[in-house]
Amino acid sequence: MKKTTTKPEVWLRGPLPGIPPLIQPVAHALMQAREEVDELMDDFNPDLLDTKPAGLASVRFHLQHLTGVLDRLFTYARGEMLSETQLENLANEGRVIEQNQPVELLITHFNQQIETALEQLENTNEGTLTKVRGVGRAQVPSTVLGLLVHAAEHTMRHVGQLLVTVRVVTENSESE
Repeated sequence: MKKTTTKPEVWLRGPLPGIPPLIQPVAHALMQAREEVDELMDDFNPDLLDTKPAGLASVRFHLQHLTGVLDRLFTYARGEMLSETQLENLANEGRVIEQNQPVELLITHFNQQIETALEQLENTNEGTLTKVRGVGRAQVPSTVLGLLVHAAEHTMRHVGQLLVTVRVVTENSESE
């Protein structure tokens, strides 16, 4: 599982057109996550999708969670509550939702969510970044910027966990 990308990380490639300057780091992190997930999951053995090494989260969970957490946090950043569909998706993270759901579909959903998030960033007025937004049913206070930054860091945290999980399950299956 060698890294084949030779380009610099996204944040070193310069400003992204259309993204407000104060939230460039959020967009950079999301684009980096997309690139890393796409590369990492290239040629992944789908038979290992639900393997839970040492009882930890599976590759399926991480891919579903990466998509879902972006959707939820960006929803809160818009000042909206979660829909029934979003709550159902949250409850189903890590579960097989569709029989024979290919890895490619999980990756496509993640990439689509990244695109949706980038569009929202493009349309974010920097003047709203300090606006208070409620999180969850309890409406715990955060800000638009806090939610966007947390979405980026949480995404990268799970990309790291996904990387380790893929490596462990792949190497374990090769040694059997």
